[in-house]
Amino acid sequence: MANDTLEQNRHREIPRQTTRGTAVLDAIEGTLADFLTAQIASLDAVDPALGGLARTTRDLVLAGGKRLRPTFAYWGWRGVSTDPLEPVLPALAALELMHTFALVHDDVMDDSATRRGRPTAHRIFAGQHGARFGASAAILVGDLCLVWADQLLARAPLPTATLFGVRARYDRMRVEAVTGQYLDVLGETSAADWSVDRALLVARLKTASYTVQRPLQFGLALAGPCSDISNSLDEAYERYGALVGEAFQLRDDLLGVFGDPSVTGKPAGDDLLTGKPTALLLLARQLATPAQLSLLETADLARIAQVIADTGAVARVESMIQERVAAAIAALAAAPLAAEARAALIELTVRATQRPA
Repeated sequence: MANDTLEQNRHREIPRQTTRGTAVLDAIEGTLADFLTAQIASLDAVDPALGGLARTTRDLVLAGGKRLRPTFAYWGWRGVSTDPLEPVLPALAALELMHTFALVHDDVMDDSATRRGRPTAHRIFAGQHGARFGASAAILVGDLCLVWADQLLARAPLPTATLFGVRARYDRMRVEAVTGQYLDVLGETSAADWSVDRALLVARLKTASYTVQRPLQFGLALAGPCSDISNSLDEAYERYGALVGEAFQLRDDLLGVFGDPSVTGKPAGDDLLTGKPTALLLLARQLATPAQLSLLETADLARIAQVIADTGAVARVESMIQERVAAAIAALAAAPLAAEARAALIELTVRATQRPA
C-alpha cells in the first residue's frame, strides 16, 4: 500500500523531466578525473600506501551519483552569464569533492553499509584491517576530499574579487552542512523532544543549503560582482533553493523507508532503525491512533512502514513536496534569469524531488 501511495502521488501535476546538460556533466567528470589522477601520482611518490588511499578516494568520488550540486551551480551561473565554461569548471567540480566529504562522514556516523550500491568507505577499509581502522581511514578520506575541494576551487582562473565572493558562499555552505549534520545526529539522541518544524530546520541546513540553495548562489557569484539584477536573482535563488531543498529531503525521507534498495543503492529502513526524527516519522506519530503508535515502537521494519502509510503521513509528505515544488517554480517565474536557465531549473526541480533514488 505504501509504495502504491508513492506512485500515485509522485508525478501528479509535475512537469515531465527531459535530459539536459550532458556535456556540462561530462566536462565536470573530466575535470575531477584529471585532478584526482594528479593527486594519486603525487601521493604515490611519497608512499605506495598513500597512493592506495588516493585511489580509493578517487573511486568513491567517481562512483556515480546525481551530480546535483555542480549542476545547480552551473545553472545558477548560466542564469546571468554567457561566458565560456572552462574557467568555472574547477569551481563546479570542487562541489562534488565537498559532497563526497559529507557522504563519507555521514556514512561513518550512520554506520551505513552501502552507498550508490557499493560498500561505504569505512566498510572498504574495515575489510583490510578491521572496523576501527575502517572508521578512522574513512574520516581521513572525507578530510582529504575537503582539502582537495579547496585546492580545486583555488584553481579557477577568475578575478580575485570574484573568487572572494565565491568563497564566501562556499564557506557558508560548509558551515550550514556541518551544523545541520550536528542537529541530525542530535535528533537521534532526543527524538522525543523533536518537532516537524525542527526536522524541517535540519532539512534546510543539512540538505537544502548545500544541495540547492548555496550551489545556486555559488554559481551566481562565479558570474562576478553583484549588480541590481544579480541581487534580485540572489533573492529568488534563496527562496527557490530552500523550497526545492526541503522537498528533496522530504523525498529522501520517503525513500529511506519505502525506496527499493536495488535502485537507491542504500538499505531501506536505516532511519527507522536509528530512530531518526524525520518529518515523515514525526507526522506519523502525530496522526497515529494509540494502537498505531504502539506499533511504531516495534522492531518490525515492514510493519512500521505499513503503519506509517496507514496513518496518512506518506500522503501528507507527498502534499508537502508538491506545495514546495509549486512555490519554487513560482519563485523562478518572476526571476531575472535567462530563459534556458529557468527551463533547466524547472527540470532540476523534477529530478531532485520526484526521483526514485
